[in-house]
Amino acid sequence: MKKIRFIDLYAGIGGIRLGFQNAFSAQAKFVFSNEIDNSACKTYEANFGENPKGDITKTKSSEIPDFDILLAGFPCQAFSIAGRRKGFGDIRGTHFFEIARVIKDKKPAAFFLENVKHFMSHDDGRTFKTIKKVIEEDLGYTFYHKVLNAKDFGRPQNRERIYMVGFKDPIKFEFPSATHDKVAVRDILERNVGDEFFLSQRYLNTLKKHRTRHEEKGNGFGFMILKKTDIANTIVLGGMGRERNLIVDQESFKKSKRTNINSEAVRSLTPREFLRLQGFPDSFKIVAPKSQMYRQTANSVAVPVVDAIARSMKKALAESKNLDIKPIHCGICGKKLLKGLNDPHIQTCGNLALWSVCFNKHDKFRKILGQHV
Repeated sequence: MKKIRFIDLYAGIGGIRLGFQNAFSAQAKFVFSNEIDNSACKTYEANFGENPKGDITKTKSSEIPDFDILLAGFPCQAFSIAGRRKGFGDIRGTHFFEIARVIKDKKPAAFFLENVKHFMSHDDGRTFKTIKKVIEEDLGYTFYHKVLNAKDFGRPQNRERIYMVGFKDPIKFEFPSATHDKVAVRDILERNVGDEFFLSQRYLNTLKKHRTRHEEKGNGFGFMILKKTDIANTIVLGGMGRERNLIVDQESFKKSKRTNINSEAVRSLTPREFLRLQGFPDSFKIVAPKSQMYRQTANSVAVPVVDAIARSMKKALAESKNLDIKPIHCGICGKKLLKGLNDPHIQTCGNLALWSVCFNKHDKFRKILGQHV
């Protein structure tokens, strides 16, 4: 099976990588990753076995191995000189310039980019307009973009982001449809949470006064206590990301021994619960301090959304024969596994379904094992 080579720029803790690894399964091979934040690099290394430490602005394209698909969740920046010059002159000195530079020099088959929803209207739309022009006219790539929400892909978080996909060849591509799975905050909560996550009575009182002041001014700003049937607000950097997603946890509260905990059993979400809101598996290792983990997770992506887009890209590339992407079939009955090795069908057929797909080509194996699906 031919490997599909990826590079992971502005990698963070690897949320985009995780989504593409899920989608491409054994065919995915990451040949280069890059991240400048030291703490995020440690989390990335603990979970993927490699340290992405490096500054892409100081990395020559020739130092990057050849690859097929570029991934990047880059910071949003204004192009102060956008429109004054053409092409690369408008983006020089920005994070997107580094991405465009690598695409121009390495000419991958496809790329995937992620940014905040308001990226499209940033700087009165000039930022996005410039990027679209560079991608389509200067780089010559077919370009698709769409705003998707994590809550529509099985995550109980109202998180809208713009996703951008490009192909070197004129490939037809459609973004995935929403799954509309019924999810709520209760689905991501831990049990027996430690004392340190409960707000002190003094802090809770301060938050209430702060919200009252804003409400009197006609502002909707302030903390929020979620019901367990709610969808969480977008997790963002800073204290507001936690204060807008507080919950009542009577079960853990009863076991608490702290004397200054608020009487209403209000607590913040834990780093693990933050990760669950983003769709990271519980096997994902937490190695950074709590404050760093909140920041890293808020900076990351909703993995199930990336996973779904990656599968759509995989399908588009396979149908165009742009890359040698072959579907994975059940080794027992031959059924096509639409979700790769994560397909629920594997549980139906048992562990034997993981046998080599070549078994499916031999009648003697089919007769012995039976066609039971």
